[in-house]
Amino acid sequence: MSREVIGAHAVQYAPGGCSPADPPAGGLPPAAPLRTMRRMAHCEVCGNDYHLAFTVETRDGARHVFDSFACAIHRMAPVCEHCEARIIGQGMEAGGHWYCGAHCARAEGKVGLVDHV
Repeated sequence: MSREVIGAHAVQYAPGGCSPADPPAGGLPPAAPLRTMRRMAHCEVCGNDYHLAFTVETRDGARHVFDSFACAIHRMAPVCEHCEARIIGQGMEAGGHWYCGAHCARAEGKVGLVDHV
């Protein structure tokens, strides 16, 4: 079995199959348009290399790559300082501290915060 490395990808040719050194009998088929092989981005949380990964850029210019919203939430969502839940929605901030809602803020002694429904 022969092996050829193209960029970061290895291509293997089966025994008796064609390789770049020995084109098939009757000549080569018409050339297909060239495609650029793009490296898949690796999720910074789980390490998965996924072709639909996305990048999140923060206000300070930091860039983060994730393969799912679950991984993005795991890495970037603030944590309630009372119940330790990830704050996915609005959340509340009081004096530099984050809470999932007014009930947790009150439990930590913060006043003046109200949940609106």
